[in-house]
Amino acid sequence: MRAYIGSHQVVSDDDYIELALGTPVELWLGSEGESREERAARLDAARDILAHPDYQDLPDDVARIAATAIEEHAPELFNVIPLARTSVRRGRVGKGVAA
Repeated sequence: MRAYIGSHQVVSDDDYIELALGTPVELWLGSEGESREERAARLDAARDILAHPDYQDLPDDVARIAATAIEEHAPELFNVIPLARTSVRRGRVGKGVAA
């Protein structure tokens, strides 16, 4: 089954986020291996977008999207298993016990 928002086909979660925000996710998060010049240009473009009146609600939209994602995925995000604590005396390491 294909999903469309307007005339745009959605093929990944990033597509939903990009269409909801109106900007690519990489603009805000950067990309692996970007140079200093690329980072400076990306941040400059982000500042220009945030200064535009059409995007005055963007920070609120991002917070809403993040809160919704956390709410929907909270069980997975907070599925933490406590580790068993071991008793190690200070200053003394026994055989087979890491310091």
